[in-house]
Amino acid sequence: MLERERLHRDGYTLLRQAIAPEWLDGLRDAFDAGVKPADQWPVPRGTDYRHSLLDDDPSVQAVCRLPQVLAVVGALIGERFFLAQVEGREPLAGRGHQRLHRDLSAQRPGDIANALAYFDDYGPDNGATRLVPGSHRPLPGAPEVDFDDESAVIQLAGRAGDILLFDVDLLHAGSLNPSGARRRSILISYFSANLYESHLQSMALRGVRMDTRERFTPEDMTWPWDDR
Repeated sequence: MLERERLHRDGYTLLRQAIAPEWLDGLRDAFDAGVKPADQWPVPRGTDYRHSLLDDDPSVQAVCRLPQVLAVVGALIGERFFLAQVEGREPLAGRGHQRLHRDLSAQRPGDIANALAYFDDYGPDNGATRLVPGSHRPLPGAPEVDFDDESAVIQLAGRAGDILLFDVDLLHAGSLNPSGARRRSILISYFSANLYESHLQSMALRGVRMDTRERFTPEDMTWPWDDR
């Protein structure tokens, strides 16, 4: 199966070692420098996670614009898009479990894509992401989703420098961090250009400080896999 077809079938892909190893120490420093208590954000964050305000850091912005990341986002969204938001998240020791959920498209299925870029190794011992492959596009007549049914869940594992990209309608969740080992990551959101006006109305509440005017066009992207 071609990788582009697999991406649309599964609703996600994992880019292994997409971040250069020599970037990681600086990215971890940027994460730690940007940490703010949950009650110091425009809208208070949950207390299960350490949250970092780092969207204007140049190294973070470079990760958000990696060519292979933009190419996958372009394939997921399928039209001009922009970088809408990025913030740091890390599950605290003994916390971090989330119920399966969807982040939800705004105007049409697939108009938003997310990425999780991992700055530390991740797996079941430190709260790695769970997801349900193919759950982003339920078939017509499919039963209502049971968000407590984890029979089809897979839990990711990998190394610092990996980047997960996924359709926001894919069922996914954060997991318990039983060991307390660090698992710093950034959550990046990319929106269809058609969502820019609504984005402007809420960006202050979401703590967005970066310039979001740049536009990316899927046709300009170089696909990261050889699909021949």
